[in-house]
Amino acid sequence: MASSVNSTGSIAGSTAIAMVAGETSGDLLAGRLLSGLRPHMPDAYMHGIGGPHMAQHGFVSDFPMEKLSVRGLFEVLAHYREIKGIQVALRDQLLAEKPAVFIGVDAPDFNLGLEAQLKSAGIPTMHFIGPSIWAWRGGRIKKIARAASHMLVIFPFEEEIYRKAGIPATYVGHPLAQVIPMEPDQAGARTMLDLPASAPVVAILPGSRMSELKYNAVAFVAAAKILLQRDPNLRIVAPMAGAAQRRYFEELIAQAGLQDVPVQILDGLSHRALAAADAVLVASGTASLEVALFKRPMVIAYKMMSASWHILRHMAYQPWIGLPNILAQEFLVPELLQDAATPQALADALWPQLQDSALRERLQRRFTEMHHSLLRDTAGESARAVIELIEQSRSGSRV
Repeated sequence: MASSVNSTGSIAGSTAIAMVAGETSGDLLAGRLLSGLRPHMPDAYMHGIGGPHMAQHGFVSDFPMEKLSVRGLFEVLAHYREIKGIQVALRDQLLAEKPAVFIGVDAPDFNLGLEAQLKSAGIPTMHFIGPSIWAWRGGRIKKIARAASHMLVIFPFEEEIYRKAGIPATYVGHPLAQVIPMEPDQAGARTMLDLPASAPVVAILPGSRMSELKYNAVAFVAAAKILLQRDPNLRIVAPMAGAAQRRYFEELIAQAGLQDVPVQILDGLSHRALAAADAVLVASGTASLEVALFKRPMVIAYKMMSASWHILRHMAYQPWIGLPNILAQEFLVPELLQDAATPQALADALWPQLQDSALRERLQRRFTEMHHSLLRDTAGESARAVIELIEQSRSGSRV
């Protein structure tokens, strides 16, 4: 698997690159990294665990990504044996293969343990998207130091945190800031989704994981029902991450007796839905940042298993959980969590964002500033950092 950097800056020769992305958002972000890396490594065998965005760049998934898409302490415990089995099988495969680099994309509970074992065996490791140590569980930075040869971070304040801890880090901007246009085409998106040009549109995004749908879907649709009672002209769209998520969403809504609520369910097309929307009800996570980058007013909500919630609520370092609020360092948009996320409360919080033009304009300005702060050549910067780490490892300067 020997290779070298040629005069064009590409890595010549056959090389194996291993990666793991554990969920839909990680697959999207990893796809951006691969879009920058593949031109430099056209013959590399890229494999591990990933989804369709990674596959577009020739990535081969050895295990289904959906097996890792579980959130919540007790929910993870229920699937622990299967997830651990996948981790062990992949570890043994990579220890035998010795890829040029392993890149863990988010999914810290899975990836950091795997990275630590690979790094101790002399395989360079890179972690793309740092765990939220600035929000909770800051003690994990010691685990990260044992696991990652290099960090790729997506928020500007993270680089200094890792460097102070002795962990090499590169701020590459947020990949979504490049993917999402600075001025989304609302009219075009509505035409493509067959939505009226003048009717108010609300997008509901209850999450891409099955566990998120389980706890959020019914409350989100029930809130939409209340909003429709206030404005019958309102249109509701709900993009689903995949066919399995769509089926589960429809089952949950039917079980709750809400199947008559006129929700236009979309297969994928989340970005088109956000571009078309006037306001968004969104589960906390990367999706909330996507909403901000689309410059749309939003309410952030999240529910999970009660036992998980009672543990996690005491582990937070700051009062916000939504990425737009964390970046703004204030409650720029409402957050309604667990028992507070009732259908009535969600509808009441979203209603002013549909009606108050001054509020909408203020949020648009703040989200535009946020977008500019996150805008970098993420694909290019990430690719350069990966290639540099591979070359440093091969020259024996570090792992």
